[in-house]
Amino acid sequence: MEPVSTTRPTVAVILAGGTGQRIGMPLPKQLLKVSGKAIIEHTIDVFEAAPAIDDIYILMTPDYVGDIEKIVASRGYAKVRKILPGGGTRADTTRLAIEELGERDCNILLHDAVRPLIDRRIIDDCVAALEKYDAIDVAIPSSDTIVEVTGDAADEVISAIPDRSRLRRGQTPQGFALPVLRRAYELAAQDPDFTTTDDCGVVHRYLPDVPIHVVAGSEHNMKVTHPIDVYLADRLFQLASGYAPAEATPEEYRAALAGKTMVVFGGSYGIGEGICKIASEYGAAVHSFSRSSTGTHIEDPEHVAAALKQAFEATGRVDFVVNTAGILHKGRIDEYDEAAIEEALRVNYLAPVHIARLALPYLRESKGSLLLYTSSSYTRGRSGYSLYSSAKAATVNLTQALADEWAEEGVRVNCVNPERTATPMRTKAFGDEPSDSLLAADLVSAVSVDVLISELTGHVIDVRRPSAEPLASGSLAPWAEAEGA
Repeated sequence: MEPVSTTRPTVAVILAGGTGQRIGMPLPKQLLKVSGKAIIEHTIDVFEAAPAIDDIYILMTPDYVGDIEKIVASRGYAKVRKILPGGGTRADTTRLAIEELGERDCNILLHDAVRPLIDRRIIDDCVAALEKYDAIDVAIPSSDTIVEVTGDAADEVISAIPDRSRLRRGQTPQGFALPVLRRAYELAAQDPDFTTTDDCGVVHRYLPDVPIHVVAGSEHNMKVTHPIDVYLADRLFQLASGYAPAEATPEEYRAALAGKTMVVFGGSYGIGEGICKIASEYGAAVHSFSRSSTGTHIEDPEHVAAALKQAFEATGRVDFVVNTAGILHKGRIDEYDEAAIEEALRVNYLAPVHIARLALPYLRESKGSLLLYTSSSYTRGRSGYSLYSSAKAATVNLTQALADEWAEEGVRVNCVNPERTATPMRTKAFGDEPSDSLLAADLVSAVSVDVLISELTGHVIDVRRPSAEPLASGSLAPWAEAEGA
């Protein structure tokens, strides 16, 4: 995705004034841990990584400002400029942000800290819309019929049923040219009856001539409000897929790869072979290891250690480590013998663990990147592939955990999730299939290299055919056995 071009800087204001009362927690909900991080940490991550965002301001529940300061310091966020105590209400908190920004000529995006699943597409669309409009809201169509009621809580009756096709459910961010939002709040301050629950409502009420453009939101951009939301957010993070980075130019490939060392396990054919070719073309010293070409068994830690040592001794560095190798035994689990079970687990799960553990000293020194591979079946195990699916789910969790563990050491860890791919191993396992139903291995290889040289970490990157529908849970990965995705 290309960065958004804007003529004014954009400041993201993360509103974190909630107290957690509605979920029955003594801790503010934005500090609750979800998928290994505080909710607000996930939210900051997205805005920090968005090229369209220039600065980040955080307004936090006053008693917990110190907690946010510790998080920001530990994560080294470069865009966070101010951490301030919030006000008693949402409107008070927004006023404080406006005052802090002063007369700055900028756009402002106000976002709920407890919407941690905001994605970059929404941010980019908001920033782009503010090139044309002075006010924007993010909203999604209502899938439920909305009813208007009268009467008290114990005796409500329907008084109206609005046309659902014209209704939207509001989310955040809400974005404004700062002078417009400032003027709306100046007028609101003169109204003794002023009340509001969001900032677009203030602009709509006090500056009715200012059109408020609607940017398409996402069902995933949920607000963590109730106890069940914490559970749902955790599951959505577990399954979330990241954006593939933009394809690099030849000059960028050369700058990122020339003089670097790449180790590819399972590089004899298929996706692994394609990665080797691209990296070599742009000047990397590539060391390919596999069972068939070098007698390397990735399930054996001694073999892995020897391969990494060989690459390091040849060049004095290891910058990228890739594992495309895997094995697939088809059949019911009660039909496996012990040897097959052990082989499947050692190759598909223990091998990535060994590769990660043994590669860390080299990647720590080079501030390098580790790339693993999963299958769409990691989201839900498929009958006949229980060991394979469960190992791929474990690989995703391994990726996410290691990315957090190694973040402070500058080592990046990602996982590629390809759609069914045309490789020799797939043909061997499943026979001939319609060519238009399979992803080209070269495309997966190219995306893999883009991920390796990017600053991404902790992401599961889906790779699909350009015209493909979203992958169904339980579809098979592109490789079948032994090695060489």
